[in-house]
Amino acid sequence: MKLIIASDIHGSAYWCRRMLDVFYRENPERLILLGDLLYHGPRNDLPRDYAPKEVIRELNAVKDRILCVRGNCEAEVDQMVLEFPVMSEMMVLFVEGRTIYATHGHLHGRHNPPLLQKGDILLHGHTHIQAMEDTGDFLYLNPGSVSIPKGGNENSCMIYENKEISLLSLVTGEKIGKCRL
Repeated sequence: MKLIIASDIHGSAYWCRRMLDVFYRENPERLILLGDLLYHGPRNDLPRDYAPKEVIRELNAVKDRILCVRGNCEAEVDQMVLEFPVMSEMMVLFVEGRTIYATHGHLHGRHNPPLLQKGDILLHGHTHIQAMEDTGDFLYLNPGSVSIPKGGNENSCMIYENKEISLLSLVTGEKIGKCRL
């Protein structure tokens, strides 16, 4: 199984296309989106090529392969224009014997996780900071931000394949980190 995992597009048509270039090249079974798709949010500057209508068109073109959770910037109106479900607070994925709790990160995060069992995976965005950390109790993964990276990070997403997660720079196209599940 192959998955592309991304978060925090924030309405950037440019960076959405860069992420979708990876999606089309890698041809995964699913694109997992961890919220904050269209609106830039009041704390962020406008991202490069801020064009939510273009992002809507680009994402709706692959709607049958998207699984998504709601970010803190999603609103009911977003569900009216996006043709795939975007309003769920979380999803639980079972991937090759592992349980993955996927959420945006504004309600449950690294320091206030949901109820997890030892060995589970917590996957979220929201902070715009990449992470691959074994906490001792669970594996914490964050793909960073597609369009507005913070903490000195690059624009990025993740690729899951063959029990390995790779962090991919959307700037260079190179893998900048990896871990085994």
